[in-house]
Amino acid sequence: MGGFFGVVSKDDCVNDLYFGTDYHSHLGTKRGGMAVLGEQGFKRSIHDISNTQFRSKFDDDLPKFKGRKGIGVISDFEDQPLIINSHLGAFSIITVGVVKNLEELVKTAFGKRNIHFSEMSGGEINPTELVATLISQEANFVDGISRAQESIEGSCSILLLTKNGIYAARDRLGRTPVVIGKKPGSLAAAFETCSFPNLDYEIEKYLGPGEIVHMTEDGVETLKKPGDRMQICAFLWVYYGYPPSCYENINVETVRNRCGAALAKNDSTEIDVVAGIPDSGVAHAIGYANESKKPYQRPFVKYTPTWPRSFMPQDQSIRDLVARMKLIPVRELIQGKRILFSDDSIVRGTQLKDTIQRLYDYGAREVHMRPACPPLVYGCKFLNFSRSRSALDLAGRIAINQLEGDEESHLAEYASGCGDRYCAMVEKIRVRLGLTTLQYQKLDDLIAAIGLPKEKVCTYCWDGAEA
Repeated sequence: MGGFFGVVSKDDCVNDLYFGTDYHSHLGTKRGGMAVLGEQGFKRSIHDISNTQFRSKFDDDLPKFKGRKGIGVISDFEDQPLIINSHLGAFSIITVGVVKNLEELVKTAFGKRNIHFSEMSGGEINPTELVATLISQEANFVDGISRAQESIEGSCSILLLTKNGIYAARDRLGRTPVVIGKKPGSLAAAFETCSFPNLDYEIEKYLGPGEIVHMTEDGVETLKKPGDRMQICAFLWVYYGYPPSCYENINVETVRNRCGAALAKNDSTEIDVVAGIPDSGVAHAIGYANESKKPYQRPFVKYTPTWPRSFMPQDQSIRDLVARMKLIPVRELIQGKRILFSDDSIVRGTQLKDTIQRLYDYGAREVHMRPACPPLVYGCKFLNFSRSRSALDLAGRIAINQLEGDEESHLAEYASGCGDRYCAMVEKIRVRLGLTTLQYQKLDDLIAAIGLPKEKVCTYCWDGAEA
């Protein structure tokens, strides 16, 4: 997906920018970048972080950076930040989101005179460059940002660094968060609030949908008021968000605990222990264990010193290898046990099937699974969760294909959370994964765990509902 961090300060901002950006590393897998504006102009650095940590790539760059304003990004795809010269003046820009109508907007831009784009590998256009082009076609930055957000199908949150400060803009329907933090002499804008505490920032303001603010070292000013409609992604609380972070003033870890508790309230299965798939399943499992009064244990321990995240490599076989090698089983906690484990979700189920089989190989008597969200039936079309993922690869759609002979029939019934077709889909997934039992979270319980009205939360990937 990607995440960003920007800071304006009365003193040098580089230390805060470096660590603040690093605290977004869980959101992206490809590129890391920083840009600082100092007395000598813009200084930028971009590195490939697909096989290493952000900090290790940027350590050597820090002495080269000096300034009181800067922006940083963790990207899942394109090189960022970009530095643009335009009639509005020079600026640096980073974006988070996905432009689904990229080709259409590029064709429209090519229809105007003096427009050009640089190509990335594979001949693709950098979407952040397209956003910069849309912004530059207007008379000022606020109108330009508004134009870009109104033109984009998908979502686009933006940080824009200029000589006069930083413009921060949340995407039109608020699918991703932008939060302002404050400490004496400095203001920061971030995707994740977990980037604030260790840098001594306090949450000052959650931007609303489509809101645009301008930050200087003296304060933050709203230049465009937020819209009334919001569709923040529920999957942020289920999986993508980091546990200490808050969105809409609602903490990720507490939502996951409530998700697990809801699963336990709807379950009467006899088990011996509760476990969570590290790391994202742990908080859900703790919530289940606390509600069910069953012991929480760790039959798998994650080896973090050397193994990167399992979905970084592009090759599926390498992803599966990484997923296997980083989870070390503990035979003494598995053998003879009826184990119930929770995870954030079942996406493809490829790696999960191997994990389940390993539990049996180490002597598990029964293996039960309780995903913290409903079955994924629709592919996300609003955020850039994965560029390669097709909805037809989802475990739910594979099951539907087996039942119907195609992947498109009766989707609403399969996504309903009840009824014969829904139960048949869940059973197909259970059998394919080799589970003793499989019971998904109810959508109403997930929404209740988050604590926002359903109309303010995007649930498209589960029920196909659009704003």
